[in-house]
Amino acid sequence: MLDTRPPLPPFDAASAAQKVRLAEDGWNSRDPARVALAYTPDGAWRNRDTFLADRDAITEFLAAKWRREQDYRLIKGLWTFTGNRIAVRFAYEWRDADGQWWRSYGNENWEFVESGLMARRIASINDRAIAEADRLFHWDRGETGRRPDDHPGLEELGL
Repeated sequence: MLDTRPPLPPFDAASAAQKVRLAEDGWNSRDPARVALAYTPDGAWRNRDTFLADRDAITEFLAAKWRREQDYRLIKGLWTFTGNRIAVRFAYEWRDADGQWWRSYGNENWEFVESGLMARRIASINDRAIAEADRLFHWDRGETGRRPDDHPGLEELGL
């Protein structure tokens, strides 16, 4: 039996927003195994030009991602929802091994099963080089990486 991952579909505005924030918190932990547990064992992913079909592949993908994308900080925002689907927009900042800072912008479409696990994730992402002085995502990553509640979101930052 699959684990239950509340909030569960069908979503309303509050539960959809909560699901988005929980996903943001998970991704900001940069813990591939923890993040992968939010997906069904046979979860289907498209991330840019990469297609994945199970939790093990998702875990490996995320581990490689966060080795490459250093000082990663992500903000997600609810775009819309219906039934068992949520659309999200996001931006994240990171630096590469050469010290170049980037801001990556994207949209995700999520589909959930009754247990609240994500069965499908479709992500489209674009990267833009930025100067370190142009960074907008400033919070102490601490132990969890969680964005503080008082840190501006995408709308407040004009993103």
